[in-house]
Formats: sequence, C-alpha cells, structure tokens
Amino acid sequence: MLMFTEKDFDVFTIDGLDPRMAEIRAVIQPKFQELDDYFAEKLGEKLETEFFVHIAQHRRRTVYPPENTWSALSQKKRGYKMEAHFQLGIWPEYLFMWLSLIDNPKNEKEIAQAFLDNPKLFKQLPDDFYVSIDHTQPQVERLNEVDLEKLLVRFRDVKKGEFQIGRIIEKTDPVLNDPEKAREYMLQTYEALVPLYQLAAEHQHK
Repeated sequence: MLMFTEKDFDVFTIDGLDPRMAEIRAVIQPKFQELDDYFAEKLGEKLETEFFVHIAQHRRRTVYPPENTWSALSQKKRGYKMEAHFQLGIWPEYLFMWLSLIDNPKNEKEIAQAFLDNPKLFKQLPDDFYVSIDHTQPQVERLNEVDLEKLLVRFRDVKKGEFQIGRIIEKTDPVLNDPEKAREYMLQTYEALVPLYQLAAEHQHK
C-alpha cells in the first residue's frame, strides 16, 4: 500500500520546473492515484455515485515550479473545479484532505448560503478540522477558532472567495509511518465531510 513519507515533502526543495515536475510525477502522483482510486470506490459506494480521479498536471507553468500539488475527486469526468469536490494534496509542510470550493464553482452563492443556514453540520465535525480560504496559500486555521460565519459570508459575497474544509497531516506526524492507519484517517475525513458535500451538490444540480 502506497503512503506519503516525510521524504516525499523534499520534492519541493528541487530547483527548476522540469526537475521538480519529474519528481512529482515519479513519486507523488502514483500515490495520489492509488489513494484516490480507493477513496473514489469507498465514497462512490457511500453516495451511490461514481467519482473520477483528476491529478493536477501544472501544464500552464512555463518557468516556476509548483509550490504544492494536488489531486481531486469529482463526479465530473472532464473537470472538477466547477463543482464541490474532494482534494488530496501536499504542501512542503503538510498533506491536506479538503472538501474544496474554489475558482467560482456553479451556484456558489447558494452553496454559501446553505452552509450559513446549516451551522449544525459544522458543529458535528471533529475538533481537528481546519479551513482554508485561499488554495494558493499554505495558511490554514482551525475550524473551532475561526469566525465561520464571516468566512462563509466572504465566500458568498466576494467574487474570488473560496472555501475549503478538512484536515491536514503534518509531514512529521507519526501516523504516516502506518500506511493503513493514515489511509483510514484520510477516508474518515472525507466521510465526515459527506453531509456538507451533499448539501453543496444539491444546490449545484438544481
């Protein structure tokens, strides 16, 4: 079973676009593929639907190497950013497992309002959940320490507003030494986010 190790995070110390991308393709992307195939199967069974795996290729980059990389699970075969989706990704300091709403997804105002109207869905999440409001930056905040209403209003009202919620695994976390335990922790994260995912999907498919 493939799992990320502390050494994998060193990929972001490699200079140059081509050398770093070569290492991302060789080391990181096979792990995305194996893990996401597993999550797609499990979440597909739970939601009685089919999920497709999308792995970021960074093709638009011509000079600067990527500062992070990610993969996504979506019900759309040809893309994922236009709807709520699950992300698995890696920054130099941590892995992330998000329910992600970025890049002006369809009906984002309605989704944001539905989230505002259902605070109980957030209250039932575990204490170790985080939020991110900018997928291009590594800063995250603990869910239980943020003004959630303020973040959701921003997501609703600001044209480039984003909202991501889930968990992170720091590169030094000993859970990564136990691939099976780490994979289950990731899956449990996505499963805990299913009610929010379903609420978002409901407003996107109207």
